[in-house]
Amino acid sequence: MKRRGFICVLGSIASGFWPRRRTIMVAMAATVLLPIETSDAGWLSDVFKGSSKQAKSPKQAKSPKQAKSAKHVTSRKPAALARRTVSPKRGNVKLAALGPVGLPAAALKPVAAKCVPSKFRIVLDVGHTAESEGAISARNVSEFTFNLRLAKRIEEKLKAEGFAETRLLLTEGKARRSLVKRVAAANDLQADLFLSIHHDSVPNKFLEDWEYEGKKSRFSDRFSGYSVFVSRRNPDFKTSFAFAELIGKEMKAQGLDYAKQYTQAIMGRYQRPLLNKETGVYRYDELIVLRKTQMPAVLLEAGSIINRDEELKMNSPERREIISSGVTAAVKEFCEPRWAMLGPL
Repeated sequence: MKRRGFICVLGSIASGFWPRRRTIMVAMAATVLLPIETSDAGWLSDVFKGSSKQAKSPKQAKSPKQAKSAKHVTSRKPAALARRTVSPKRGNVKLAALGPVGLPAAALKPVAAKCVPSKFRIVLDVGHTAESEGAISARNVSEFTFNLRLAKRIEEKLKAEGFAETRLLLTEGKARRSLVKRVAAANDLQADLFLSIHHDSVPNKFLEDWEYEGKKSRFSDRFSGYSVFVSRRNPDFKTSFAFAELIGKEMKAQGLDYAKQYTQAIMGRYQRPLLNKETGVYRYDELIVLRKTQMPAVLLEAGSIINRDEELKMNSPERREIISSGVTAAVKEFCEPRWAMLGPL
């Protein structure tokens, strides 16, 4: 019986026995005690699901292949799983209409997902390849060389912290073809997180000529800093962004500044939306390694190698230690149940 009909019937019955005031009180009590459909309680839906702006679009729904692969991973996408645990399906869940004050505190927080470090699989993608080296530094060193050294150090740190399933992903081939290969490899590994390691440069129009050790080279000292990128077209954008936030927060805690040039109009087609001005997280929807991977994915530009001063820092073991420590701390925080409950601090 519909709630409204039930109340009317109850009111009619009550009116035959009690005065009008008591009839009204009975109807109000019935409204409180009668279970209601979630679809009739808009404010309850908002409490559990968040704002409509945060809901996933149809394009972000999981494919059958993703659902199948999730069965083989111990703790796939902890934050996303936590959210799904408490998100009621419209029309299927009944709740007592007690109002927000009557809800238990536990109902307002997602249940923490369990992450077992020894089984949690992280893919560290070494940006570019030996055949397609990426940017060339101010002192004529390839970006691929920088990427490989840093990725190896991050791998060592993560494994030392118990993340034994960390995988270093090295790809061969040229440009776009290698991007397709690395995405396919990451998906086959059924990873829980994907992190692509890069080092930054600038558009050619900002480059200046100079000589280093008798060889001609190019540089730009105009910009510096790290940056973190996510794609809204990733199947799990929310978790990707959450992990990116943790990385940015740890980079900042290590005393590093993020690259701010991507917010400027002078970057032209390289300009990107800044999602958080505190952590340096940008949105770059078209990056293949971010939008085609079937797990939360983040790209880290560790620093500028076209900036002569910063290149020297990026080439030092001390800077690699700082960045690898920051990434490791971000992964550990991502896996802790308290993060799944409270979100990044």
